[in-house]
Formats: sequence, structure tokens, C-alpha cells
Amino acid sequence: MPPPPALPVCLLLLLLLAVPRPAEAAAAAAATRPLLFELRARQVPAGALPRPASKLRFHHNVSLTVSLAVGTPPQNVTMVLDTGSELSWLLCAPGGGGGGGGRSALPFRPRASRTFASVPCGSAQCRSRDLPSPPACDGASKQCRVSLSYADGSSSDGALATEIFTVGQGPPLRAAFGCMATAFDTSPDGVATAGLLGMNRGALSFVSQASTRRFSYCISDRDDAGVLLLGHSDLPFLPLNYTPLYQPAMPLPYFDRVAYSVQLLGIRVGGKPLPIPASVLAPDHTGAGQTMVDSGTQFTFLLGDAYSALKAEFSRQTKLWLPALNDPNFAFQEAFDTCFRVPQGRAPPARLPTVTLLFNGAQMTVAGDRLLYKVPGERRGGDGVWCLTFGNADMVPITAYVIGHHHQMNVWVEYDLERGRVGLAPIRCDVASERLGLML
Repeated sequence: MPPPPALPVCLLLLLLLAVPRPAEAAAAAAATRPLLFELRARQVPAGALPRPASKLRFHHNVSLTVSLAVGTPPQNVTMVLDTGSELSWLLCAPGGGGGGGGRSALPFRPRASRTFASVPCGSAQCRSRDLPSPPACDGASKQCRVSLSYADGSSSDGALATEIFTVGQGPPLRAAFGCMATAFDTSPDGVATAGLLGMNRGALSFVSQASTRRFSYCISDRDDAGVLLLGHSDLPFLPLNYTPLYQPAMPLPYFDRVAYSVQLLGIRVGGKPLPIPASVLAPDHTGAGQTMVDSGTQFTFLLGDAYSALKAEFSRQTKLWLPALNDPNFAFQEAFDTCFRVPQGRAPPARLPTVTLLFNGAQMTVAGDRLLYKVPGERRGGDGVWCLTFGNADMVPITAYVIGHHHQMNVWVEYDLERGRVGLAPIRCDVASERLGLML
């Protein structure tokens, strides 16, 4: 596999802040009421948020982050909320089992917590085979070790441990996580991420360990109007359309069985269905070709044949008024090569054709300013370069369709594990926030 492409200049983070509840009601509500949060956007430098190698390593560009308390007494940390990853991990200060040497504004300090505990080699957690790199036993310390690979090709290992996690006004939870030693960059304004909160369906994910059966979010195109909801709540103002989670009858070598996988049935451009055979959109006999909904990925990726059909039709419908870049040697992030020239200082024309992804029972329409992305620092004469926000998965390379965070803006996305489905509903996030009682 070739080395991953370089990260873009900036990463957009959505900062998740707990909404306070009245103290006298919090204890009684914690076990039954959903937890409601605000989402806010912050900029951090590229390279701040490496991903495990099997999870779109270089596309942690747009990330949800959650502020929570860990340990006893509690330490406040900020973690990336990632529906595409399983094992949660924290950057640990030296002496916490991760090996030391990390540098961050907000590392977790295991020695300062009286509830921190290393996971021994003989535990069931150390025998987990859900992770891309299964845990291993350190013969000298008899502690369970975990390893992760990062976008720049480096790797880090640490100790598998357990600790008390508290999210908002929810009850404390003892959960397993990786206590890692790797250093991460921080943002210029002091906002740092100390780790990652794994939210897929694996046994070691935070969702599984917390027995969370439903969670949902709305990613805003503004920096102050997003919402995250942990738990179940009746939302009569949201007419959700559901698509079932897809799981093959037999285990397949390239199918990620703990991802949020759905069935992609077709794609329309400007209302015109693309001539893509159903077999191209479905997993093959090895499991390659599944469609995943991933909050840790910025844009959407299509496998080669589907991408080529989209590129051809989008270019055909816009060729008279949106000049193509026509540079065969250019591909933004080495995966986005459907690019156009727009006069510097101007936005693309408003009449761009919509792109609609069709699922079993639901659909997602990408329109307006979510269709094209201005490539930072790239110019051709007096023109800026704008690229279609659908990438060619074959160029990365990855063997899956991935529905990215950018295309989930102003869409309510619900993960219903109890009924095995994902719900979608277009809505302005500021409206959803108001309906849920958030004062923004």
C-alpha cells in the first residue's frame, strides 16, 4: 500500500460541551433521560488527530469532539467522537503505563487518579479480536498492550487500562481504553484533543461498554448550532426515514462487521440516475465494497466505477458554465480529481446539480456549498481551484464506500442499535437545537 497523502492545512473540530441540568434533577434523570449537548467549531493544526491505519488514516479533517471527565478525582479531557473506530484511547502523561514522552496541553494523568487500573494479560479484554491490531501481552509487566498506526506512518503503543468516565450528567462508567504515549499537536487557541472516543459497534467501543442503544447528532454549517443526543428521546418534529444496518450472513475477510454499514442502492445527479450496476454498489464475495457512515471522515468516498460515473455526469451537467481544471497531474489529497476553476474571490454558481445517495428506505441529498470545496492555496492564473467533495476510494486506496461528515451537515443522523438501523432527516441544526430547548 502506498504511503497516505498529506493532511490539509487545518482541521475543523466541533467542540462538544455538556448542557447543564438543575442539580436536584440530575441524579434522578441520569439513568433515564438522554444527554443533550451543543456542538461548536474550532480550528486545530493538521496532524493533530491521527487515525488508526484501517480507518481512513488521513481523513480526520472534520471531527466531533466531546469534553468529559475521566478518573477520580475527575480530570477534564477532550476526545474525538468517532463512529468509525472501536477502542477509545487517551494520551497519558509519563508513568501511566503508556511509556511516557507524550506532549499535550491536556494529557490524562493516571498517577493522579485512584481509580486507574491496568488490564492484565489474562483478562477477556486482552483477548479481544475486534481491533485491527489485537492486544498483546507484555511478558515482563504482565500487562496488556495495544498498538495504533498513524497517518504519517509512525506508530504508538500503550497499555490497555480501565478508568471511570463521566459524560455530562450521566452516571459514571468504568470502561476499558488505551493509555497511549504518543504526542499530539494542540490548537493555537488552546483547544486540544487528548484522545479518541470509539463509537462503533465493537465490544470495546464506548457505545458497547456504556450499553448505549441509541445516539444521534446534527452537524451544523454554522459553528454554534450543532447538537449531539446520547440516549433515546421522542422527536416528533423529526420525520426520520430509516435504513437498516447491513450485515452479511457469513463473516467475510474485508467486511468491517462493527461499522455502521448500510445498503447503497443508487446515485442521482440533478435527478438523473447514474447507470451503475447494483453489483458495483454491493459488497463482493470478500466483503469489500460495503457502505459505512463515519463521523470521523470529512468527505464521501466512492469506489472507482461509481466515482467515474458520478464524475462524468456532474461534469456533463456543468460543462457550459463551470470550467473544468483539466490538469491530469492534480488531485486534491490524492483522491479528489473532479476539479474546476472559479474566479478568485467568487463562489461557484448556485445552480449546481444536487447529488442524491439512495439507500434502502432513506436518502441523503448533497446540495449547494457542500458539493464543492475550495482547495487552500491552489490557483490557476486568476482562478481558484474547487473540487467535488466526493473522492475516488481507489486512489486512496480503500475498499469501501464511506459517507463523510461534510455530507451529514444539516441532517439529523440517528444510530439505533436496538432496532439495527440508521435514521436520516434533513433539518437545519439551529431549528433542531431550538426544538430541543438549547439556548444558542
